[in-house]
Amino acid sequence: MTWLETLRTAYDALRTRRLRSALTMLGILIGIAAVMLTVGLGQGAQKQVTDQINKLGSNLLIVTPGSSTSASGVRGGRGSATTLTMDDAAMLADPGVAPDIARVAPVSGGSLSLVAGTTTWTSNVVATTPDWLAVRARTVSLGRFFTADELASESPVVVLGTTTVTQLLGGANAVGQTITIGGQNVTVIGVLNTEGSTTGGDQDDLVIMPQSTYAARLSTSANPRSVSTIYIEAKDSTSLSAAYQEATNALLSAHGVTLTSQDFTVSSQQALVDTATSTTRILTVLLSSIAAISLLVGGIGVMNIMLVSVTERIREIGLRKALGATPRIILRQFLVEASLLGLVGGLAGLGLGMLGGVILPRVVNFPVAISPVAAAAGLGVSLIIGITAGVYPASRAARLAPIEALRSE
Repeated sequence: MTWLETLRTAYDALRTRRLRSALTMLGILIGIAAVMLTVGLGQGAQKQVTDQINKLGSNLLIVTPGSSTSASGVRGGRGSATTLTMDDAAMLADPGVAPDIARVAPVSGGSLSLVAGTTTWTSNVVATTPDWLAVRARTVSLGRFFTADELASESPVVVLGTTTVTQLLGGANAVGQTITIGGQNVTVIGVLNTEGSTTGGDQDDLVIMPQSTYAARLSTSANPRSVSTIYIEAKDSTSLSAAYQEATNALLSAHGVTLTSQDFTVSSQQALVDTATSTTRILTVLLSSIAAISLLVGGIGVMNIMLVSVTERIREIGLRKALGATPRIILRQFLVEASLLGLVGGLAGLGLGMLGGVILPRVVNFPVAISPVAAAAGLGVSLIIGITAGVYPASRAARLAPIEALRSE
């Protein structure tokens, strides 16, 4: 009996039991689709987080303050202290102190209420320096960004994000208009490019202003020159490690602390990416493991249906053996039937997974990255499950004695 004849016989056997075969393949179909989609969601999440971190800028280091301790002994989280100041930023920007640092952008501010005519809107006010635009890889779509002279003279000027313009000014041309922030009148001189939303919030709902203006007119901090974050741009990717060491050493010396007692944290962009990637990878493995249980159930279903098939076809097996069919031929036939169940179920699951990869992002507004490698692996796994699940039933059929099989009712 040739392989082609074996394949045709197996196909006919499955076709005569269409409903049973379809229900058996359903477990594999759901399992393959579920694994594909969970892996796709994990890879999509990983890519989205990586893209969002990369949007912060290139060759970036982020310096944040340490934690504070209240008078009652309650310790705050990282970033709750006010240990970083504009003086630290100026020191890091000095080529004599940190030659591998290209630009420095200190940031302070917070959420404040804006007023334009009869409209009120609450937005995130970012008080910084002119280098913020380059360090954060943003551009101005209308007007201009504020200058070093305006920073030095505490000029009441601001640059708005597109969301802020839409909500506060109704999308009208904002350049030249006057708005009120915390009771202080300021003039809009520019509008940032559209960046979109990230896990950190709407990146277009911003008000950028000179740090000196914020410190003189709006800050409620005991030390108006304190900053919440210092963004550092290294000269290039090869200088990132050196810039990290220079920034760390300079701040340790300036603050009079050691590595074990440092009151700040320097994080690299790659470290943030690695942390996010590690987290999403763990979640992907966890969700995929749960989804893989349905594949196991599908494999048990294939084994069960093949055992039932062997029981139902005992007389057929006995007759074929009496006519000269060897145990190897019988074994091969039932293995091919089980393999077909796994392969067709896998192909259907592959199609369902790809369809889900197209539909799901539109429903949950979250990216799904269907990997060709994951799809091929899923198809291979479904075939292996079919073969593995068919081994015992096929070997049982091959061991049947012809006389006993023909006697069975």
